[in-house]
Amino acid sequence: QVQLVESGGGSVQPGGTLRLSCESSRNILELNTLGWYRQTTGNPREMVAVITPDSGSPTYGESAKGRFTISRDTAKNMVLLQMDNLNTEDTAVYYCLAILWARRKYEYWGQGTQVTVSS
Repeated sequence: QVQLVESGGGSVQPGGTLRLSCESSRNILELNTLGWYRQTTGNPREMVAVITPDSGSPTYGESAKGRFTISRDTAKNMVLLQMDNLNTEDTAVYYCLAILWARRKYEYWGQGTQVTVSS
């Protein structure tokens, strides 16, 4: 079992920045993937960015490329999302995800944090 707690959401003007944090109850080096998804009302969750905890290798969704940076802090068991140059289309609930492979795939989600970009 893995509990994920997100923080750092809020409201910002277009062009602004936010940094999301997600703390894992489990040592993140025991996990296979960490990442961030987002969702707006009536739409499926969209992959923002994921990272491999041991290597730190990131993968970005199209909307995040060039603006967002995912990283992890192995000492604090956290995954971070630095979001720069935000625009109104980034408004969504952002969810932290952890994936563990142990004979089958286990997915764990955080409770979500709201990000609102408006002028």
